[in-house]
Order: sequence, then C-alpha cells, then structure tokens
Amino acid sequence: MSWGKLVAAVIFWYLTDVLASAQQCGRPPLSEGRIVGGVDAKNGAWPWQVDIQINSHICGGSMITENWVLSAAHCFDNPSDVTPYIIYAGRYQLNGFNQYESVHRVSQVVIPSGYTDAHKGKDLALVRLSSPVTWSDHIQPICLPSSGTLFPSGMMCFVTGWGNIRENVALPGVGTLQEVQVPIISQSSCQEMYQTNPANQMDILYDMICAGYQEGGKDSCQGDSGGPLVCQMVNGTWVQAGVVSFGEGCAQVNQPGVYTRLTSYSDFISNTIPEIQLYGRADQNWGGRVALLISCLTTLILLQR
Repeated sequence: MSWGKLVAAVIFWYLTDVLASAQQCGRPPLSEGRIVGGVDAKNGAWPWQVDIQINSHICGGSMITENWVLSAAHCFDNPSDVTPYIIYAGRYQLNGFNQYESVHRVSQVVIPSGYTDAHKGKDLALVRLSSPVTWSDHIQPICLPSSGTLFPSGMMCFVTGWGNIRENVALPGVGTLQEVQVPIISQSSCQEMYQTNPANQMDILYDMICAGYQEGGKDSCQGDSGGPLVCQMVNGTWVQAGVVSFGEGCAQVNQPGVYTRLTSYSDFISNTIPEIQLYGRADQNWGGRVALLISCLTTLILLQR
C-alpha cells in the first residue's frame, strides 16, 4: 500500500470512529426556519420531547441518550416503583395518530439524594428506558450543558409541552405539542419578583433558573412539568438549560416559571450516565483519539524511511 493510501486509511478510520461514537445532539433535522400563550409546534421541530404517562399524560421529558430521559423528580412519587410509567418518544399529538412515535417502559428512575419537594430544589430525574429508542428525524437527543455553560439574563429560549393552556384549562382537541418563547431571568430579579407577595414569598435557590415575563402572559403550566427549557447557542446547537419545575399559578404577574438549573447537575448526570457528552465540555476521549492518530501517523512515517 502506498504512503498516501495508508494515510487516507488511517484518517478514514479515525473519522468513522469519531462519528460513530455518539449521536449528535441538539440538531433537529426537521426544525425549519400547553404552555400558556404558546402556539402549535411543527411536527418534528422538538424531537427530544417525550410524553410521560400513567394511564394519561402526567409530565414531559427529554431524550438525552438512546436509553435515558431527563425529567423532574416530582413527576415520580415513588421512584422505586417504575411499573406504571409509559414513555412515548416521537409523539406530536396527545390524542391523535402519531406516525413516528415509539413506546417504552421504564426500568429505573434516579433522583438526587435529599430531594423532598420541588420548592426545595433538586427537582431532577434521570429515567432509564427498558428498551432504547431508535434515532430518526422525529426522535433525537437534546444537548445537556457542562457546568460552565452560560445562559445569561435576557437570552431567548423555548419551553415545550402538552400542559394546560391556562390555569385549570387542559390542552383541547387532538392535543398538539405547544411551544412558547421566553427570556431567561436572572436569579436576583426572579427572587425579587417572588418576594412581591408577602403572603407567598419563595426562595429561588442556587439550583434553579427562571424564565418568563414579569408581566406574565407566557409560561409553562400544569402538565408541562419535567419538560425542557431549551436555548439555541451561537453555533446553532440547542442546549437544555432547565427542567420545568414549578410556578405560582400559570403566567401570572411577577411569577415567572422556575426550572431546575442543569448546570448545577452536570456531575450528577455524568456520574449516572458515564457515556453522555455534555455541551461545552471537551470530549474526554478526544485527546486520546488525537494522540492515537498522531502515533499511527508517526509510525507510518518511520516505516517509509
């Protein structure tokens, strides 16, 4: 084999290995240029969104690997009993025909140690499926952030789900997935908003992130719990900033949505799912692969002498 062919073979092997190592996250193939105040999403626009049911819809969630879903701890009253739960991936309508969906049972639910109530933080659940999903245009993973990823105040993000369209008003008709755009609110501003009502003051903890409008009108609502708050980064990749956790009512003045801040749980997620690659964190295998590639090319050069 000639020198050129040897180099080409090594580079081809390397690129094949890298590309096969992980499904690309945060790049929905069908995203062409209820949620209160939201609109119908396009079919396939949010391919990581899942529907979690016990006989009927209870919560949302997001695909993060072929075997794992991210949701909220308060969606699982008894994490040790997973038999009642069914998860639908690739679903678009709650009450309609979903051509691209797949149905999965749950084999394990992992929540942070010390979780007791959403208002006290740690409202996160990692849900292992009993059978893996098959990636398709309608079923894709969302990227999760490393601890250093920034979601600054004012950054526009999206919340998706099948929750109520107003307080105590269920999503009507076929139940099309809803989306709404909301800005990130700084922790200090969110804290101030939640202190305006002396009868119902609430602490916004370090592991919470807020999004919405001070004047209300657009927000997540009951039934959206566990669903994703996602933001598009400068390179076009969608990254999940938070998990729908709680709020006081839906879309009320000075009561923005409160989400579990995922940058606070990058280690917890990585320790539970070692194979996951977090956005903003260098691929832990990258350095080893580069070193291996250099070693192979050096050996080939020496053989040519």
